[in-house]
Amino acid sequence: MRRHHFGRCGPAIPVVGQGTWQLDAGDRRAAVTALRRGLDLGLTHIDTAEMYGDAETIVGEAIRGRREEVFLVSKVLPNNGSYDRAMQSCERSLRRLGVERLDCYLLHWRSTVPLAETLRAFLELERKGMIAAWGVSNFDVEDLEDLAALGHGAGACNQVLYHLEERAIEHAVLPWCEANGVAVVAYSPFGSGRFPRPDGVGGRLLAELATARGVTPRQMALAFLTRRPSLLAIPKAARVPHVEDNAGAGDIELTAEELAAIDAAFPAGRPRSLPMI
Repeated sequence: MRRHHFGRCGPAIPVVGQGTWQLDAGDRRAAVTALRRGLDLGLTHIDTAEMYGDAETIVGEAIRGRREEVFLVSKVLPNNGSYDRAMQSCERSLRRLGVERLDCYLLHWRSTVPLAETLRAFLELERKGMIAAWGVSNFDVEDLEDLAALGHGAGACNQVLYHLEERAIEHAVLPWCEANGVAVVAYSPFGSGRFPRPDGVGGRLLAELATARGVTPRQMALAFLTRRPSLLAIPKAARVPHVEDNAGAGDIELTAEELAAIDAAFPAGRPRSLPMI
């Protein structure tokens, strides 16, 4: 499994992890089994959030007895971003997960709560050993610059929407993060229902490249989305076969020809504001 560093000073973790958005919408037992199978296959980066309903408790069940294997990330809701509420939210997340520490704690997106308030909570949580690092999600360049201006950098990572049909981050967000030592974590890397259709031009190309390698189109997509040292991806998979398919992308190193072909088939388009779902 290829590994990239989680920020400039962070640990090297697998390029493919496990997302948990809407994980609580299906079969709980299957979800726990899938997460555990992911750990078996080296998908040790697990991402969740207080917003994700019961996902934190599902993750807690899945990692019970295996905490030391896991790079565990959760997120605080923006309306809980004030100092007191962020401290309380983190405590609740730790209880639901059944752990004493998060490896990283993120602000889910920016709101009207002053960033200085949230940052103060993050620094205190870090001081107390309740989190090992902090970061953000859905931050555009202006947001990152505002955060960095507070004097403690912009965090370990910026988790953003990134898939083959949505490459807007490559214009400004990705270069800024790379220049400032911030890891970029791709959520919904299969497009949340927008994965290239097999009868489309891009879909056919992915299928051709995948067939030539003996892999799947989704594995090719994940390999492309994690092609740079700053990039990580957290696809959700609630079933074992999907987890196993995701894990297979971790060892794929695309050639320059493959990268160029995928880049041409799924152009980044014009610069625009940061997309999010």
